[in-house]
Amino acid sequence: MTTTWKSGDKKPSNNAPNNTISGTMLSSWSRQQKLAMIAGFAILGLLLAVSACSKQGPKPALVGVSSPASSSSTATAPANTPTAAAVPAPTKKTPKKRPANVTYSDANSGVSFLYPRKFALTSGDKALPQLAAVSMNEAPMNFVQSGGVAVATVALPVGSYPGTDFASAFFNVNVNRSVSEPECAQFAFVDTRNADGEPVDAEKVKVGSTDMEMTSDFSANAIKQAETQYYHSYENGACYEYVLGLGTEGFATEGGIEHVNRDEVFAKLEKILASVKIKPVETEHGAEPAIATIASGKE
Repeated sequence: MTTTWKSGDKKPSNNAPNNTISGTMLSSWSRQQKLAMIAGFAILGLLLAVSACSKQGPKPALVGVSSPASSSSTATAPANTPTAAAVPAPTKKTPKKRPANVTYSDANSGVSFLYPRKFALTSGDKALPQLAAVSMNEAPMNFVQSGGVAVATVALPVGSYPGTDFASAFFNVNVNRSVSEPECAQFAFVDTRNADGEPVDAEKVKVGSTDMEMTSDFSANAIKQAETQYYHSYENGACYEYVLGLGTEGFATEGGIEHVNRDEVFAKLEKILASVKIKPVETEHGAEPAIATIASGKE
């Protein structure tokens, strides 16, 4: 029997079964390959993500090390906090310097004057000055009439002139309201150091803007000497007496002791005298006595 094939029919091939198997295998391999490729891409993506995370992890530490300005600002930030600024720095108190001079003022007599702070002041009944000399313990008042009252005395420190025959020095103020103005120009005793033994008349002097009468006195024995200068002025209806005194003792030529510079000592006392001021005072009887005051003053 003869088989006739038409032109539209496909010619069977002896390799058909092989071709079918190969196509099936090719189709199956392609799906696996796709799955493998997808899995590979997934793994690759995961590795990339892990790698990216591992690279990003150390960055904060690197930034901290490579940014000194940032760490410096962070370290210094507490210094600018309100708490630190609110605590004030302790301030040292500078001690006030006390004036070198002190002002003495007596409202009852109207007398005021400046004297060095280191000098010793006494007033009232204890104001009579003393000199270091035998039988010359007090420098007497030199009014021609009784009734004088001691107001105040300022004495130099005993050790003012070490290594010299200096013993004492003072500035003294007395007031006498029983003396008239003409009598105020006189003295109970005057300077007798004149070579012929005659008394020396009082000398007119000007102290500051005040006219005064002045005399002096000198007393001595074997080892002690006392020299005083008296000044009188008439104000407020009273006679004001200012006494400057210097006492020395010992033999200045023995034991290395020198004579004190008398001019220097009296210059200090005259400086106090030049600062004296007299204010008007109430002289009516029955008025209550005023109280003397002492205050710091300028040089």
